[in-house]
Amino acid sequence: MTPTLVRFPSEVLERVDALVGDKHRAQFIREAVVTEVERREQTSARKKSSTRKKPSV
Repeated sequence: MTPTLVRFPSEVLERVDALVGDKHRAQFIREAVVTEVERREQTSARKKSSTRKKPSV
């Protein structure tokens, strides 16, 4: 893994910690980012496929 510095408002980290605990914060953030990237990729793929011209019969 490659480390990266990301800044969050303290309120967001407090909410994350309340859900998963501070010892699992990094794992939660990694999973959330991966999930969001996959969601956006799927959305982008759907948009591209819907804008392609379909062959006329």
